[in-house]
Amino acid sequence: MNYAAPVWLPGGNLQTIWPALYARRVNGPALSFRRERWTTPDSDFIDVDWLQDAPGNTLLVLFHGLEGSSASHYAQSFADFARTRGLAFAVPHFRGCSGELNLGPRAYHSGDFEEVGWILARLRQKHKGPILAVGVSLGGNALLRWAEEMGADAAHVVDAVASVSSPVDLTASGWAIGQGFNRLVYTRMFLNTMKPKALKKLAQHPGLFNAKALLAAQDLYAFDNVFTAPLHGFKNTDTYWARASAKPHLHRIRIPALVVNARNDPFVPASSLPRQQDVGPCVTLWQPAHGGHVGFAHGRPPGHVRAMPDAVGGWLISHLSTPKTA
Repeated sequence: MNYAAPVWLPGGNLQTIWPALYARRVNGPALSFRRERWTTPDSDFIDVDWLQDAPGNTLLVLFHGLEGSSASHYAQSFADFARTRGLAFAVPHFRGCSGELNLGPRAYHSGDFEEVGWILARLRQKHKGPILAVGVSLGGNALLRWAEEMGADAAHVVDAVASVSSPVDLTASGWAIGQGFNRLVYTRMFLNTMKPKALKKLAQHPGLFNAKALLAAQDLYAFDNVFTAPLHGFKNTDTYWARASAKPHLHRIRIPALVVNARNDPFVPASSLPRQQDVGPCVTLWQPAHGGHVGFAHGRPPGHVRAMPDAVGGWLISHLSTPKTA
């Protein structure tokens, strides 16, 4: 990916924050989604948003990041890309991220490859044409973990996968987001929505975790130790981050996979990124010097965020096993 940040937007933090708040998300008319609710095998639900008037033969699926949704700037820009290229487009929401609290005593996490697998299998049954999948940040790590676990069998479900700004080394990213400016801005932003959701989950399921310990959590490490790790079968945060990280298993992927990370991402340290010797022949690494965390703004102020979806989506389309209408 030959990305160069605009001169008016210097540094990883500005390249992260500005695109999320101010950059244009779509080039065409406003987007419209229709929602489907799916019952999960454990009698919970997830909501899937489908781009309206986009009945393409090829389906592009987007797995969102931490506390993301179909309204996230990157989801909107990928939807605009899909519309431009004649693709069907869907955003499955991780549990509790569609605007309504899920029912069960769990939420979602960075290594949630079983949930990703169930979603993709259901999409495979529903959609008869090719499927491409992209995951952003947390969703990208979970998608890569699914591809790693599936090995060659992943090709029966999707043609290719991509991750964007994903913390494939969760320990390194967890440490980075808990320091300095990152702690003051990004950690606070995430905890401001995650803590209230967790407390609502406790009201649903009394005794699920220690409310006092959760309220005392000042970083994601402490939050995950109280909530995310135990609710999803991990002993503690250290175990969760180690087992959920995609980086140690990238060599197991057997379908075309693209891993995109800006080297100035504020909370995915460049030193933690995979090198070519860490991955197998099916994995392509794009590591531009700039872009921030899911930023990649382009053009004159206020800029737009279509450059990254165009590049990543184009790469995915180029790896369709039999090229379709896109």
